[in-house]
Amino acid sequence: MQKITVGIEGMACEMCEAHIKDVIRKQFDPQKVTASHKNNEAVILTEGDISEAALHQAIDPTGYTVTWVKTEPYEKKGLRGLFGR
Repeated sequence: MQKITVGIEGMACEMCEAHIKDVIRKQFDPQKVTASHKNNEAVILTEGDISEAALHQAIDPTGYTVTWVKTEPYEKKGLRGLFGR
């Protein structure tokens, strides 16, 4: 699983966050997506890869601007991770 953090310029409120999350859900079918106008970013958890170009193509036409993208492996941490197997 991948964790993709996307810097997004232009979000000002919770409605902006909802708009970004809807666009990402419709375009990429992620496992989970969150957005924060306070942090100017969205975090996407997905099984597949999403390219920076694809994120620009989906988000930029909405009036918001992708400013940076960071992709890293994601491993869900639960009680097993705390107490071993």
